[in-house]
Amino acid sequence: MISKKLAKWIAYHPKTVLIVCLILIIPSIIGYFLTGVNYDILSYLPENLESVQGEQILDETFHNSASSFIIVKDTEPKDIQKLEDQIRQVEGVSNVIGATDIADVTIPKEILPEVLTNVFYSQDGSSTLIMVQYKNSGSSQVTMDAIASIRKIMNKNMLLSGLSAITVDTKDLTNSQAPLYVVIAIALALIALSFTMTSWVLPFVLLAALGTAVIYNMGTNIIFGEISFITKSIAAILQLGVTVDYSVFLMDRFEEEKKHHDTKKDAMAAAIDSTFLSLMGSSLTTVFGFLALCFMSFTLGKDMGLVMAKGVILGVITVVTFLPSLILMLDNVIEKTRHKSLAPKFNKISDFAIKHRRVIAIIFLVLFIPSYFLQNNVKKYYNMDKAIPQDLPSISALNTMKKDFNMATTHFIILDDKITEANINALTNELNNVEGVTNVLSLNSFIGTAIPSAMLPDSIKEICVQDGKQLMMLNSSYSAATDEENAQIEKITSIVKKYDEGGILTGEGVLTKDLITVAEKDFVVTGAISMLAIFILVAIVFKSLLIPLILVASIELAIWVNISISTLTGTTICFIAPTIISCVQLGATVDYAILMTSRFQEELQSGKSRKEAIRIAADSADSSIITSALVLFCATLGVSFVSSIDLIGAICIMLARGALISACICLFVMPAVLYVCEPVFSKTTLHWRTPAPKKESKTAKALKAASGKLPARKDKAQPEADVSRPDAAPAPASQTEEPSEEQETANV
Repeated sequence: MISKKLAKWIAYHPKTVLIVCLILIIPSIIGYFLTGVNYDILSYLPENLESVQGEQILDETFHNSASSFIIVKDTEPKDIQKLEDQIRQVEGVSNVIGATDIADVTIPKEILPEVLTNVFYSQDGSSTLIMVQYKNSGSSQVTMDAIASIRKIMNKNMLLSGLSAITVDTKDLTNSQAPLYVVIAIALALIALSFTMTSWVLPFVLLAALGTAVIYNMGTNIIFGEISFITKSIAAILQLGVTVDYSVFLMDRFEEEKKHHDTKKDAMAAAIDSTFLSLMGSSLTTVFGFLALCFMSFTLGKDMGLVMAKGVILGVITVVTFLPSLILMLDNVIEKTRHKSLAPKFNKISDFAIKHRRVIAIIFLVLFIPSYFLQNNVKKYYNMDKAIPQDLPSISALNTMKKDFNMATTHFIILDDKITEANINALTNELNNVEGVTNVLSLNSFIGTAIPSAMLPDSIKEICVQDGKQLMMLNSSYSAATDEENAQIEKITSIVKKYDEGGILTGEGVLTKDLITVAEKDFVVTGAISMLAIFILVAIVFKSLLIPLILVASIELAIWVNISISTLTGTTICFIAPTIISCVQLGATVDYAILMTSRFQEELQSGKSRKEAIRIAADSADSSIITSALVLFCATLGVSFVSSIDLIGAICIMLARGALISACICLFVMPAVLYVCEPVFSKTTLHWRTPAPKKESKTAKALKAASGKLPARKDKAQPEADVSRPDAAPAPASQTEEPSEEQETANV
């Protein structure tokens, strides 16, 4: 436990602690604004992928790691050329390619090679296409600033498309809505806490402390250099939702300690001292759930996992430092605003669960089969254009490209420049015959009867050939992440490898195809790691292999039911949502099950019968479970309603739904399951019904105390009396034997 001297110092110097904590907000705010944000999802793919290596070559060799397309309607060639010249002056632009750059403006488009007219002119001839290449990656600030500048040059007859443009629109939308997420989450969390707390002021105090922890967390993200826009958008809401019960626990313990101490400061010192280790232990399941995300090959998981794990730890530290200071400073106001809890009582839930234990236990087991298959068949999307509103400029431009130019995606082929012209022509012919390929561009494509090789600008040659590599561009009518596109990519890859074993195919479509493979693997790996880690923690707490199996299985069922609802409703969700949900929901809500089980064991050790013990455990756990679940539900549900970014909205609504499902399973199902399984627990769990004869290790004691959201017993509980409950009557010696237990077991 935290040093008693330190706990007492915190309690007796609330103003000093308060001032220090408030001062620390200043560098945190500075750190927040200095932390970079990555809006390019595909940049988190593992570097060992051939497609990612291809992107690096595009960047380093051809300076073409990012590109966009400008669709120009009803504009004279000379005006198009003027536009291109203006774009070339924009900082961050490396090259601009249009029909006028390949052939003189005076050359009629009718005598240009067919491949060029197919690329640069729409099917009806009313629009032309300009390709813009950038010096830096699509996620860099320089590139995004360049796109913003280009849009200022463009007029109403022009549209800007491409992944880089989508990234910019995602950035603008995220930045405009992120503050609203926080406001909505705080407002709804206040309502939820006011509903369950017994003071009108206390919810504001608790959220002030947790809000400070959020600021600390977001400010210290500067150590990572940058974070993803997804992490930036939902980290604060998640941290608020999963740490609120820590503050409630401290407040409850403070109220209890006030009955046994002469001063409020002494009571707070005792509360801090007794809860710190418990809170650290309680946070371990949540921390491990988030850290499991770090094992994703798709490094966006590591980004979110580290930020959230750090946030939980900072939340605990803030709860035992800043929150006590606030409570002591405002305790009189808190007392003056007391009211009865508005939350309904759920004391009949355990009776219902025990009475119908057989049916509930059967339903519990049966649900695993359909929920597993349903969640395994949820529809997912992988292309970012589906994650943002369809009326954004970049999406409108993308749809226009699909319609007018029959171009949905662009592939880049990187080859050795020693390949003969004859083989290049043969390769081009084979690629053109692949279904869905609209055109193939190479250096040879630019050379025709109207454009002799000698007349081809050096800038075009430099685009196609650099440092022993040559570049081909292939346009496809298929959208990224579709089955047609993925089959096309496999066919193109096999053709390219036939002519050059070292040839590399890359581009948005190829990266997205690799993303699908990586994401499916990550879902399995991270889910297994999070379950294993939490299984081990719970096994240490209870000294059992069966109990963690039951508890983890209960929350895992809640996760499967959660994802299955999306399947049943026909909802297509973002690819990363199931992975995040499986780790976060397990880590954040398994405490609900641990809380009830820990209290169940405690009551059994005090001499209670199985039925009485489970009833007490269920009744005492209800309020904590409901408060924690309700805050997480309200905070995330509110964000899902206001977010225009489907990716963020989907994650939040599934987290909200998951919190309720986990709470319902713990409230309605766990009492019955624990009651039915208790005879087996007693035979397979070390010291299940009787306290350990020797003092437990600090780690095990911390985990056990934390798991139950109750401070560890200072005295050993004996069968003849529950020393931790002053109102408990001594139990007769015969009660420890529970003579009716055999009868109870037979009636299960």
